[in-house]
Amino acid sequence: MPVEGFLGAGYLWLKALHVVSMTAWMAAMLYLPRLFVYHCDAPAGSARSETFKVMERRLTRAILNPAMAATWALGLLLMLHLQAWTEGWLHVKLTALLGMQGLHVAYCRWRKDFAKDANRHGPRFYRIMNEIPAVLLILIVVMAVVKPF
Repeated sequence: MPVEGFLGAGYLWLKALHVVSMTAWMAAMLYLPRLFVYHCDAPAGSARSETFKVMERRLTRAILNPAMAATWALGLLLMLHLQAWTEGWLHVKLTALLGMQGLHVAYCRWRKDFAKDANRHGPRFYRIMNEIPAVLLILIVVMAVVKPF
């Protein structure tokens, strides 16, 4: 079957849109916890804290959530074409994606905690949480491109 498979030239368009949406999702996944780090230093109820709440809400609603949904939808469409359901690299990639999704849910929960002035973590915690999507991203890209096993 040619590279385009049953999707024709649309396959390449789906792939390009998937990469764009994944890039937007990862940008938001890397930026939101940095906002949390800075938000930790802002006194609850201060103008600075309220500014961070607006920034976090807008980032989540305008970029993080839509980009995540598009990434999953486009990825699932691309997977219909994939003939690799039993290959180890795909299982590792999907496991890492589920980890990324779980982290996404946690970020959204923490954003809501900040919105209610109920944050329970310090800046060091969010600095550490900021590194996890980068590690998962490296793993996902290596699995998708190199397919080591």
